[in-house]
Amino acid sequence: MKTHDHTYDLSLRWEGNRGDGTTTYAGYGRGYRVTIAGKPDFLGSADPTFLGDPAVYNPEDLLVIALSSCHMLSYLALCAKHRIQVIEYADQAYGRMTTEGSGGRFQEVTLRPQVTVAPGTDLDEARALHTEANRGCFIARSVNFPVHHAPTLIVGEGNRPG
Repeated sequence: MKTHDHTYDLSLRWEGNRGDGTTTYAGYGRGYRVTIAGKPDFLGSADPTFLGDPAVYNPEDLLVIALSSCHMLSYLALCAKHRIQVIEYADQAYGRMTTEGSGGRFQEVTLRPQVTVAPGTDLDEARALHTEANRGCFIARSVNFPVHHAPTLIVGEGNRPG
């Protein structure tokens, strides 16, 4: 099978020097700015547990966001290929990280997508595509902890494509 490399370039700049740099652990800000050509700047910080700004995203949030959005995009693509009409898709994702000493690691992420499909949809097939989407998600395949999914399927109003 032929492989293709994809690259993702960005610039990250720490914005937390309050005048004394990292002289003390509590004395510096955790804020940072990410710049990617052609996209708006992104502001982030550490988790509030680690003295970060609770008003902006932290790396742990971003990991769960990446898994949730990757699964959604993989699932929607599979549904389109299998002619399953998705009307709405929403996820309530949950990530669990454990800290020990000065380090930590994610233990698991659970995705709980609520998917509304058109009447006449084969719900077993629509449910099974979540497993396939999980296997096909680039981000889920790159992490070393389990990514669970617990989908809920709802039959909505609409027309089944012919």
